[in-house]
Amino acid sequence: MAAVTHPPPAVPTTMTPAHETFQLGPFTAPRLWTGLWQLSSNAWGTASVSKIRQAMGRHVERGYTAFDMADHYGSAELIFGKFRASLESPNSVLGATKYCVFKPIPISRETVEAAVRQRMERMRTTQIDLLQFHWQDYELKQDYILTVDILNQLKGEGLIAAIGLCNFDSLRTDEICTQFPGVIVSNQVQFSLIDTRPLYGMADICTKHGIKLLTYGTLCGGFLADKWIGEPEPDPYSGSLNPSQRKYLDMIIKAWHSWTLFQELLCVLRDIGARHDGLSVSNVATRWVLDHAVVGAVIIGARLGCSEYPDDNAKVFSVSLTDEDRRYIDDVLTRSNGSRLIRTIGDCGGEYRC
Repeated sequence: MAAVTHPPPAVPTTMTPAHETFQLGPFTAPRLWTGLWQLSSNAWGTASVSKIRQAMGRHVERGYTAFDMADHYGSAELIFGKFRASLESPNSVLGATKYCVFKPIPISRETVEAAVRQRMERMRTTQIDLLQFHWQDYELKQDYILTVDILNQLKGEGLIAAIGLCNFDSLRTDEICTQFPGVIVSNQVQFSLIDTRPLYGMADICTKHGIKLLTYGTLCGGFLADKWIGEPEPDPYSGSLNPSQRKYLDMIIKAWHSWTLFQELLCVLRDIGARHDGLSVSNVATRWVLDHAVVGAVIIGARLGCSEYPDDNAKVFSVSLTDEDRRYIDDVLTRSNGSRLIRTIGDCGGEYRC
């Protein structure tokens, strides 16, 4: 399938003065989400639970009313559940979690329902807003199809409000959405200026079935930021990089192209930001992803209580990239291996199934 090039900006269903929104199943959701994967390990830095909950409150006050977590993100579900239960209007905050099957297990109504109810208990809710399903072994097709069927039954019984996928490739996303029309509302995948694989097949599937992408890795673990302009290529073994940075550095210098070309991309993004009232590199990189019509939201990881940038992130809603901006970006991207990543790494999520 051909790549999607220069799509028009996605039109939000509603807009507040600060945040764009989009329709996600029964929810009107913000287009920037707070990712809680950094609660899965102290390697990213840690704060007390009280500070994390205070940070969640600051995010909600600024319009970041959607949080993404998973069953294997440490205590993320527990912390979120206690935080949301403390709010005067708990239903004003959307909680998205995951049901991840990394190793073969017997699939039955009992095992799937038990996993869902565990999510509900940890999140202190009688209904999961968005349950995103990840399945590791595609060879077990009958089992992952059965799991989706059971999740859909549980949705019909009110335990789940909306069902999404996580790191499914184009082929299996199409397969599931075809077999269960109208059931799947989203697929969470990696998407950035460095990793453009969703443009080569996945975008067409999303358009075909009317589902949205929830994207992570959009800032490449923080490398798509002004602070890295002019910096030498970091040593992945120095101990100064967190797990996300080691992952994305490897992608930048081994799969995408080189640190030298990446520096050129950073400078281009800085210059574009300067033409738009001093926006940051991160702002421009995020806006570029949001401007694809199949993208519902960008999930930005936050070290809650340690470092967070809600005010800077919100600036993405004040900018529209011009055709000239896109041409400057494309000039760099066409000299990279970005269009070939789908063959060297595999389709969306392929890096987790090597």
